[in-house]
Amino acid sequence: MSGILDLLNSNLGKQIIGGISQETNQPADKTASVVTMAMPILLGAMKRNASNESGAANLMNALNSKHDGSILDNLGGLFGGGVNEEVKQDGLGILGHVLGGSQDNAVRALSQKSGLDTNSVMQILQVAAPILLGYLGKQKQQKNVNSDSGIGDLLGGLMGGGNAQPKQQSMIESLLDGNNDGSVIDDIAGMVLGGSQKKGGLGGLLGGFFGK
Repeated sequence: MSGILDLLNSNLGKQIIGGISQETNQPADKTASVVTMAMPILLGAMKRNASNESGAANLMNALNSKHDGSILDNLGGLFGGGVNEEVKQDGLGILGHVLGGSQDNAVRALSQKSGLDTNSVMQILQVAAPILLGYLGKQKQQKNVNSDSGIGDLLGGLMGGGNAQPKQQSMIESLLDGNNDGSVIDDIAGMVLGGSQKKGGLGGLLGGFFGK
Protein backbone atom coordinates (compact mmCIF):
# COMPACT_ATOMS: atom_id res chain seq x y z
CA MET A 1 0.00 0.00 0.00
CA SER A 2 1.37 3.39 -0.92
CA GLY A 3 2.31 6.03 1.60
CA ILE A 4 0.07 8.58 -0.08
CA LEU A 5 -2.93 6.27 0.14
CA ASP A 6 -2.15 5.80 3.84
CA LEU A 7 -2.22 9.56 4.27
CA LEU A 8 -5.41 10.19 2.32
CA ASN A 9 -7.31 7.42 4.11
CA SER A 10 -6.22 8.53 7.58
CA ASN A 11 -7.96 10.93 9.94
CA LEU A 12 -5.12 13.35 9.18
CA GLY A 13 -5.95 13.10 5.47
CA LYS A 14 -9.61 13.82 6.11
CA GLN A 15 -8.65 16.82 8.24
CA ILE A 16 -6.39 18.10 5.44
CA ILE A 17 -9.10 17.70 2.77
CA GLY A 18 -11.71 19.33 5.01
CA GLY A 19 -9.43 22.24 5.81
CA ILE A 20 -8.48 22.86 2.17
CA SER A 21 -12.15 22.60 1.15
CA GLN A 22 -13.14 25.17 3.76
CA GLU A 23 -10.23 27.47 2.89
CA THR A 24 -10.94 27.47 -0.86
CA ASN A 25 -14.77 27.35 -0.63
CA GLN A 26 -14.84 24.28 -2.87
CA PRO A 27 -16.97 21.15 -2.31
CA ALA A 28 -15.20 18.52 -0.23
CA ASP A 29 -15.62 15.80 -2.88
CA LYS A 30 -14.08 17.95 -5.64
CA THR A 31 -11.30 19.10 -3.30
CA ALA A 32 -10.55 15.46 -2.46
CA SER A 33 -10.56 14.58 -6.16
CA VAL A 34 -8.04 17.32 -7.03
CA VAL A 35 -5.76 16.49 -4.10
CA THR A 36 -5.92 12.74 -4.80
CA MET A 37 -5.03 13.22 -8.47
CA ALA A 38 -2.43 15.91 -7.81
CA MET A 39 -0.40 14.03 -5.17
CA PRO A 40 1.16 11.47 -7.55
CA ILE A 41 1.80 14.17 -10.16
CA LEU A 42 3.63 16.39 -7.64
CA LEU A 43 5.58 13.44 -6.23
CA GLY A 44 6.51 12.34 -9.76
CA ALA A 45 7.68 15.85 -10.62
CA MET A 46 9.76 15.94 -7.41
CA LYS A 47 11.24 12.55 -8.26
CA ARG A 48 12.22 13.79 -11.69
CA ASN A 49 13.81 16.91 -10.19
CA ALA A 50 15.63 14.82 -7.58
CA SER A 51 17.16 12.60 -10.26
CA ASN A 52 20.02 15.08 -10.60
CA GLU A 53 22.42 16.01 -7.84
CA SER A 54 21.45 19.66 -7.43
CA GLY A 55 17.73 18.88 -7.46
CA ALA A 56 18.12 16.22 -4.78
CA ALA A 57 20.27 18.54 -2.65
CA ASN A 58 17.74 21.37 -2.92
CA LEU A 59 14.89 19.08 -1.86
CA MET A 60 16.91 17.72 1.07
CA ASN A 61 17.71 21.26 2.21
CA ALA A 62 14.02 22.18 2.12
CA LEU A 63 13.06 19.06 4.10
CA ASN A 64 15.77 19.72 6.67
CA SER A 65 14.62 23.28 7.32
CA LYS A 66 11.33 24.95 6.43
CA HIS A 67 9.51 21.76 5.40
CA ASP A 68 10.48 19.47 8.26
CA GLY A 69 6.90 18.39 8.85
CA SER A 70 6.02 20.82 11.61
CA ILE A 71 3.13 22.18 9.52
CA LEU A 72 1.29 18.90 10.25
CA ASP A 73 1.61 19.31 14.02
CA ASN A 74 -1.03 22.03 14.23
CA LEU A 75 -3.48 21.75 11.35
CA GLY A 76 -6.19 23.28 13.52
CA GLY A 77 -4.04 26.37 13.83
CA LEU A 78 -3.19 26.31 10.12
CA PHE A 79 -6.81 26.25 8.99
CA GLY A 80 -8.42 28.04 11.92
CA GLY A 81 -9.32 31.57 10.86
CA GLY A 82 -7.93 30.99 7.37
CA VAL A 83 -4.54 29.94 5.99
CA ASN A 84 -2.15 32.86 6.21
CA GLU A 85 -0.74 34.51 3.12
CA GLU A 86 2.81 33.36 3.83
CA VAL A 87 1.76 29.69 3.54
CA LYS A 88 -0.09 30.37 0.29
CA GLN A 89 2.88 32.22 -1.20
CA ASP A 90 5.10 29.35 -0.12
CA GLY A 91 2.72 27.00 -1.91
CA LEU A 92 2.94 29.00 -5.13
CA GLY A 93 6.72 28.93 -4.89
CA ILE A 94 6.73 25.15 -4.35
CA LEU A 95 4.45 24.57 -7.36
CA GLY A 96 6.57 26.81 -9.57
CA HIS A 97 9.77 25.07 -8.49
CA VAL A 98 8.44 21.51 -8.66
CA LEU A 99 6.37 21.77 -11.84
CA GLY A 100 8.31 24.51 -13.62
CA GLY A 101 7.12 25.06 -17.17
CA SER A 102 4.77 22.09 -16.82
CA GLN A 103 2.54 23.82 -14.27
CA ASP A 104 -0.09 24.98 -16.76
CA ASN A 105 -0.32 21.48 -18.31
CA ALA A 106 -0.84 19.86 -14.93
CA VAL A 107 -3.37 22.43 -13.71
CA ARG A 108 -5.34 22.26 -16.97
CA ALA A 109 -5.50 18.47 -16.84
CA LEU A 110 -6.61 18.50 -13.19
CA SER A 111 -9.24 21.09 -14.05
CA GLN A 112 -10.65 18.96 -16.86
CA LYS A 113 -10.76 15.82 -14.73
CA SER A 114 -12.23 17.45 -11.62
CA GLY A 115 -14.70 19.82 -13.26
CA LEU A 116 -13.28 22.81 -11.35
CA ASP A 117 -11.91 25.86 -13.16
CA THR A 118 -8.14 26.33 -13.25
CA ASN A 119 -8.18 29.14 -10.67
CA SER A 120 -9.94 26.90 -8.17
CA VAL A 121 -7.49 24.08 -8.86
CA MET A 122 -4.58 26.45 -8.25
CA GLN A 123 -6.10 27.63 -4.96
CA ILE A 124 -6.35 24.02 -3.79
CA LEU A 125 -2.83 23.15 -4.94
CA GLN A 126 -1.18 26.14 -3.31
CA VAL A 127 -2.54 25.11 0.09
CA ALA A 128 -1.90 21.40 -0.50
CA ALA A 129 1.72 21.80 -1.69
CA PRO A 130 3.26 22.94 1.64
CA ILE A 131 1.31 20.18 3.42
CA LEU A 132 2.62 17.55 0.99
CA LEU A 133 6.18 18.78 1.48
CA GLY A 134 5.64 18.69 5.23
CA TYR A 135 4.43 15.09 4.96
CA LEU A 136 7.54 14.28 2.94
CA GLY A 137 9.66 15.91 5.65
CA LYS A 138 8.00 13.75 8.32
CA GLN A 139 8.57 10.62 6.24
CA LYS A 140 12.22 11.56 5.74
CA GLN A 141 12.69 11.78 9.50
CA GLN A 142 10.80 8.58 10.27
CA LYS A 143 12.70 6.58 7.66
CA ASN A 144 16.01 8.23 8.61
CA VAL A 145 16.85 9.39 5.07
CA ASN A 146 20.04 11.41 5.38
CA SER A 147 21.53 11.26 1.90
CA ASP A 148 20.58 12.96 -1.35
CA SER A 149 20.55 9.56 -3.06
CA GLY A 150 17.93 8.26 -0.64
CA ILE A 151 15.38 10.94 -1.45
CA GLY A 152 14.44 9.36 -4.79
CA ASP A 153 13.81 6.03 -3.07
CA LEU A 154 11.64 7.78 -0.48
CA LEU A 155 9.57 9.45 -3.20
CA GLY A 156 9.26 6.15 -5.07
CA GLY A 157 8.07 4.44 -1.91
CA LEU A 158 5.39 7.09 -1.34
CA MET A 159 4.24 6.57 -4.93
CA GLY A 160 3.77 2.87 -4.28
CA GLY A 161 7.08 1.45 -5.50
CA GLY A 162 6.97 -1.90 -7.22
CA ASN A 163 7.17 -2.90 -10.85
CA ALA A 164 4.59 -0.37 -12.02
CA GLN A 165 6.64 2.60 -10.91
CA PRO A 166 8.79 3.17 -14.07
CA LYS A 167 5.65 3.08 -16.23
CA GLN A 168 3.82 5.34 -13.80
CA GLN A 169 6.75 7.79 -13.73
CA SER A 170 6.81 7.78 -17.53
CA MET A 171 3.08 8.58 -17.66
CA ILE A 172 3.51 11.42 -15.17
CA GLU A 173 6.33 12.89 -17.23
CA SER A 174 4.30 12.60 -20.44
CA LEU A 175 1.50 14.51 -18.72
CA LEU A 176 3.90 17.18 -17.45
CA ASP A 177 5.75 17.59 -20.72
CA GLY A 178 2.89 17.29 -23.20
CA ASN A 179 -0.46 18.88 -23.77
CA ASN A 180 -2.38 15.95 -22.38
CA ASP A 181 -6.08 16.42 -21.84
CA GLY A 182 -5.85 14.59 -18.54
CA SER A 183 -6.76 11.18 -19.96
CA VAL A 184 -3.80 9.52 -18.23
CA ILE A 185 -4.64 10.90 -14.77
CA ASP A 186 -6.99 8.02 -13.93
CA ASP A 187 -4.22 5.57 -14.84
CA ILE A 188 -1.61 7.44 -12.80
CA ALA A 189 -3.87 7.73 -9.76
CA GLY A 190 -4.93 4.10 -10.15
CA MET A 191 -1.33 2.91 -10.04
CA VAL A 192 -0.41 5.05 -7.06
CA LEU A 193 -3.61 4.43 -5.15
CA GLY A 194 -3.62 0.69 -5.51
CA GLY A 195 -5.41 0.26 -8.83
CA SER A 196 -8.76 0.12 -7.05
CA GLN A 197 -10.56 2.34 -9.52
CA LYS A 198 -13.83 1.01 -10.87
CA LYS A 199 -15.80 2.66 -13.63
CA GLY A 200 -16.29 6.32 -12.86
CA GLY A 201 -12.61 7.00 -12.39
CA LEU A 202 -11.86 7.99 -8.81
CA GLY A 203 -15.39 7.47 -7.58
CA GLY A 204 -14.68 4.18 -5.82
CA LEU A 205 -11.70 5.59 -3.97
CA LEU A 206 -13.43 8.81 -3.00
CA GLY A 207 -16.55 6.93 -1.92
CA GLY A 208 -14.35 4.97 0.47
CA PHE A 209 -12.57 8.11 1.52
CA PHE A 210 -15.82 9.74 2.64
CA GLY A 211 -17.13 6.52 4.16
CA LYS A 212 -19.94 6.15 1.63
